[in-house]
Parts: sequence; structure tokens; C-alpha cells
Amino acid sequence: MLTRETPVVIDGPVGQLEALYLDSAEPRGLALLCHPNPVQGGTMMNKVISTLQRTARDAGFVTLRFNYRGTGASGGSHNMGTGEVDDALAAARWLRAQYPDQPLTLLGFSFGGFVAASLGGRLEAQGVKLARLFMVAPAVMRLRDEDALPQTCPITVIQPETDEVIDPQLVYDWSKDLSRPHELLKVAECGHFFHGKLPELKELVAPRLLN
Repeated sequence: MLTRETPVVIDGPVGQLEALYLDSAEPRGLALLCHPNPVQGGTMMNKVISTLQRTARDAGFVTLRFNYRGTGASGGSHNMGTGEVDDALAAARWLRAQYPDQPLTLLGFSFGGFVAASLGGRLEAQGVKLARLFMVAPAVMRLRDEDALPQTCPITVIQPETDEVIDPQLVYDWSKDLSRPHELLKVAECGHFFHGKLPELKELVAPRLLN
């Protein structure tokens, strides 16, 4: 199994995007990972994103994580909205170009949950069939009516019960009001960054990647 990611540069809408790519000899799918709030220090090296990347890697997925505009070595400046979704779309297109026939799974943490969900809706509207969407401690308050979620792929929402960054009740209420089928998993005694709970996060995600 390949374990070491390769640095790559992707042409983004406002400049080059810094990314890490992991190939697989016998891919079981593609996984794109969207990191948390860059204004608050979130990057593609965030430990939750790293855990999700390793989980996808161990399941045999080709993975790509990247830094949004204005983060790390990525060009441009923060937009904190549609701009980062534009960046994610560029990253998704690059990843899909490597293996056009492989299904794509989106995984986003915190602000990245908003990005992944919005990206999923855009891709589906463009005719791309997604395998699954994972939203981990997602910033659901950023989702607006125009940020349509994908309607056909399975959605899994994983929410820490003692999240100090994203009010868990906001996520629970959003989930309750979401008309389309989805899965809400609550992680007890767990804060936003999954301190001491990363193995539990992996256990929740791993079997669902292969369903």
C-alpha cells in the first residue's frame, strides 16, 4: 500500500492551490478532503483532516487534500464563502481527471463541512454522481438556500456532543429540518477537535466509506 502523499500544485480560480495527493495501485474510490476555517488557523494538515485522509487511505482510496486560497502556499486571499467552494471544485476536477471512472467521496471538517456540502451540490448539478458526503462537526450556519446539498448520495453527519466551536444544537436542528435522508451520528464527551476521540472518528467513517 502506498502511504506517502505527494505534493502537487493545482490551478485554482485565483491562483495555484497547494495540495497533497496519494495514489493507489488498486483504487476503490476517490476521496477529497476539505479543511477547517483558514482564518482561525485551519489548514490541510489539521489533525482531523489527517485522520480522515488516513482512514480513506487505509480503505484503498486515492486521496487529495488541499489548502484554500490564501492558506499555506495557495495563492489569493481568503473569501470565507463561495471562493473556497470554487477552490474545492478545482481540486475535485483535478482529482477526477486522474481516475475519471472512480466514484468520488467528499469529506469536510468544520468550515470544510460547509465547503464539502456546497461542492457536492454543485457537482451533482453538473451531472457528477457522488459516492458519499461526510460532514464532520460542520459549520451548518454557513449553508444558505443557494448552497444546495447533493440529493442522491448518502450523507453522514458526525457531531461531537460537547463541541465548543460549533453549537451542537445548531447541527441537531439543521439535521431535523433537513428533508432528505441522511445519518446523524453523535459522539459523546467529545469536543470540536476530537481530542482523544480520533480513533472513534476513524471507526465511524471507515465502514461507511466502503458501503
